[in-house]
Amino acid sequence: MKFQAIKGTRDILPPDSALWNRVEQTARDVFGTYGYSEIRTPIFEQTELFARSIGAETDVVAKEMYTFDDRDGDTVTLRPEATASVCRAYIEHGMHTLPGNVKLYNIGPMFRRERPQKGRYRQFFQIDAEVLGQSDAPAIDAEVIEMLLVFFERVGLRGATLSVNSIGDKNCRPKYVELLREELRKVKDSLGPDSQRRIETNPLRVLDSKLPEEQAIIETLPHIADYLCDDCRAHFAKLQAELKLREISYEINWRLVRGLDYYMRTTFEIIAPGLGSQNAVCGGGRYDGLVELLGGPPTKGIGFAIGTDRLILSLQDATKDAAPESALDVFIAWMGEKSYAPAVQLARQLRDAGYAVELPPEEMKFKKSIGLADKLGAKYALIIGEDEVASKQYSLKRLADGQQNKYSMADLLQHLHGARAS
Repeated sequence: MKFQAIKGTRDILPPDSALWNRVEQTARDVFGTYGYSEIRTPIFEQTELFARSIGAETDVVAKEMYTFDDRDGDTVTLRPEATASVCRAYIEHGMHTLPGNVKLYNIGPMFRRERPQKGRYRQFFQIDAEVLGQSDAPAIDAEVIEMLLVFFERVGLRGATLSVNSIGDKNCRPKYVELLREELRKVKDSLGPDSQRRIETNPLRVLDSKLPEEQAIIETLPHIADYLCDDCRAHFAKLQAELKLREISYEINWRLVRGLDYYMRTTFEIIAPGLGSQNAVCGGGRYDGLVELLGGPPTKGIGFAIGTDRLILSLQDATKDAAPESALDVFIAWMGEKSYAPAVQLARQLRDAGYAVELPPEEMKFKKSIGLADKLGAKYALIIGEDEVASKQYSLKRLADGQQNKYSMADLLQHLHGARAS
């Protein structure tokens, strides 16, 4: 039997894994400057947690979740998204008693059984952030968006655009949804099977349709902005003022809705180039009331999810013509039995200084050592023979151009530090 990765999953191999690590570390660094802390939740939860929070009639719960019976008879589900799990942890651990807003982020895999396509997998990865507390001030929404854009700038995403919308609250959204349902029923026969089904289960999702034949119909539908209550209209106006204060460019997309039931008021999306029709690299919004729905105290909330798979694809596309940067700094070419112990010590000193070092476990001929160093993409070869051991002057060869000089250990580190800084 030939074993292969299950359909919709894949292995992330070097050198791609280095880019993944850089993206995730950048998220940690940027989010930390805004006061966020990392939370790690289990990858499976009670099924009812997702059914209640996401909505039993949504495509995620109805068709896409990986659900199974545990041995003790409980029904559990691999997490299809992170927000419900974070809110469950917020309630379970009494985090509402912490001072100020609770700012959390989560990095890890999610699971949905849907049709695999470019940038979309059945085990996919997300970077999520959530703000939970007692305030629904639009300034919080704007700062969340600002943090996102700082992150994308730091990882090198170019050409991304921001779209925002308001989908109302419990006072005005239900009236709009019913009006939308009535209008969709009038054109039902002109819609595809998925949109026809969503007319009754989740009509807002019809606005998100990508089918070319449905676009002209959707453009004639009523806009939710025309049906917002006074409070939601004021909240959305203040959000736009806050974005302008931060000099953040955006466009209003009246069709921007979220497919999950817990969203309200602010919704936003980041579009990245090079991803085709599935070009959204991040989506988020406000979900006041979700914590209360799950049995917790009244709590305001806003968050987002970055599709790491799609982000990586976009970054790879932007740098596909650039030469990959080597992760290996120094290859130690040691020759002679007396050179091995000093080579081991030098390798440890270089690694302690933060350099990636390859130390062959067995002696190799000089030419073969240099050839292997070159194939591994090492920046330098550190040559250690019996003469170098006796003089404590080590030959460092820059493999890009063959330049070679001798250094003491102290001078060697100083030279490498200077080269790295430049």
